[in-house]
Amino acid sequence: MSYSRRIARRRRRAAPLIALALGNVVVLPALAEPPRPANPKIQLAQAPEGGSTNATINLINLMMKRGLLDRSEADELIRQANAEATAAQRRATAPVTAPGGSVSGPAPATGGQMRVTYVPDVVRKQIKDEVKQEVMAQAKAENWAAPGVFPEWASRLRFTGEVRTRYEGQFYPRGNDLTGGLVNFNSINTGSPYDVSNANIRFPPLVNANADRDRFRIRARLGVDADLGEGFSTGLHIGTGDSSSPVSPNQSLGFAGSGQGGNFSKYAVWLERAYIKYEPWKEPGKSVALTVGRFDNPFFAPSQLLWDDDIGFDGAAVQARYEVSPGITPFINIGAFPVFNTDLNFSSAQPEKYKSYDKYLYGAQIGVDWKIRPDTTAKLGLGYYHFTNIEGKLSSPCIVGNASDNCDTDHRRPSFAQRGNTYMALRNIVPTAENGFGTTNQFQYFGLASRFRELSIAGKVDYDGFAPVRVSLYGEFVKNLAFDKKRLKQNAVNNRGPGDPGKYEGGDTGYFIGLTVGSPQFKERWDWAVDVGYKYVESDATVDAFSDSDFGLGGTNLKGFLVGGRVALSRHVWAGARWMSADSIAGPPFSVDIVQVNLGARF
Repeated sequence: MSYSRRIARRRRRAAPLIALALGNVVVLPALAEPPRPANPKIQLAQAPEGGSTNATINLINLMMKRGLLDRSEADELIRQANAEATAAQRRATAPVTAPGGSVSGPAPATGGQMRVTYVPDVVRKQIKDEVKQEVMAQAKAENWAAPGVFPEWASRLRFTGEVRTRYEGQFYPRGNDLTGGLVNFNSINTGSPYDVSNANIRFPPLVNANADRDRFRIRARLGVDADLGEGFSTGLHIGTGDSSSPVSPNQSLGFAGSGQGGNFSKYAVWLERAYIKYEPWKEPGKSVALTVGRFDNPFFAPSQLLWDDDIGFDGAAVQARYEVSPGITPFINIGAFPVFNTDLNFSSAQPEKYKSYDKYLYGAQIGVDWKIRPDTTAKLGLGYYHFTNIEGKLSSPCIVGNASDNCDTDHRRPSFAQRGNTYMALRNIVPTAENGFGTTNQFQYFGLASRFRELSIAGKVDYDGFAPVRVSLYGEFVKNLAFDKKRLKQNAVNNRGPGDPGKYEGGDTGYFIGLTVGSPQFKERWDWAVDVGYKYVESDATVDAFSDSDFGLGGTNLKGFLVGGRVALSRHVWAGARWMSADSIAGPPFSVDIVQVNLGARF
């Protein structure tokens, strides 16, 4: 909108206020000074302490202070008001000829008096306040009273950002397995296949189990969310990360990996969120929302037993809630999410392509928000998460001569994993003279041995009886309903006890219980919170790729404690520390203690 059009619109909106202030004034007594013209001019002046007795001056000063008018505009309005006041005075003092020839009308003004119709102060103040509130509300809604007059679209954007620095120490006690049993299956599956033949005497990729490590890490995020109107919104967020890991946005300083970092090199930025959201119905206690794209976890998850706090979901989700009675609000969350989509050219090494095995997650959760008492609230959720094609499958008989050959179920291996899940060999390699009839060139990939259909029960209770301190007790339980121990006994290549091949020791159950005491939100300096928790998650209770990435260095097949605390150094800056101690449940012994010290800032 042009400057001249903005000025004209401001004048149209301000004119009724000036007219109200000028049109109804009490009769003013003559002043002890030389007589003034019958139509005295009103001058714009600085309001004295306590406010001017002239309503017009007060109102125009207020409008200038709020940015409704500048000095030149105010002068112009005063000139217009004076002209209208002069005309009104002339009409009021003009004699009126009544029927019969008599003249009637108001008594002429004498001694510098100006006579106009009287309106009580109470009524005049009420009218002025109501008009002022209406105009200011409209100015705020349309942003035309804001300094600088921001464009309309700027009011629909919300920017968020975060920077967190961290020291992390990893400490390994004695007694961890150093015989080659702690295989890094993710390293094999994301690289070249591993030759498992008897002629191969080298170890496969292994996880660290004995050498303490220190690292400094950063996490940086920047996001923008926009209200598109008519119930639509969208968002775009970017962030750091050592890799495209779904569960860790942390970038280790000086880490030279994935083609970035080291020697003060720059670090990569990844797309974390990109979504469109539609809310056809939204009011207190009642809402429906559809989200598509890549977005935050749509399910209620009070712990990181199933889902890491940083995970983003790809796909579509519907969330709905409805307050059936005061304080009782049932909700439902459902969604479909592609986990893996087969390469269009698989296998790239041969003209006839293999059948695709796309992996999906279908999730549903029902629950209730319950306000038990004014100082006590609870939230409960029952969820079911069904993964399709995520488990491995033995391939058709295939001939493998070298590491670049493919078999038809190679794409059933996880494209990302942490540690803990049970694995099986994927390739059914045909013995030939080329591979020494099964004694050489046994290049192998590994897939998840178990199917996953997870039943989850989650709950949280908040007690505010010690306000501003809140006490929160929360927990989560998960069981893999598709776990088949008989099948895994035959196929498992890990999570076995001592011996060759050893007894299979994996399991299908996990739980977490935690307690947090402190400020529910960091709004002021020295707000604080401390928490303690215990975690127990067996090997195949949940998919290890998506669970907590910090406890035990990530994944499943872990048990142990965690303790932490945080304090606000300002409204937007906080510091904290956490200690986690984890031990393996099945398979080769593994233990690790982790210490994290954080300093973070949000805006």
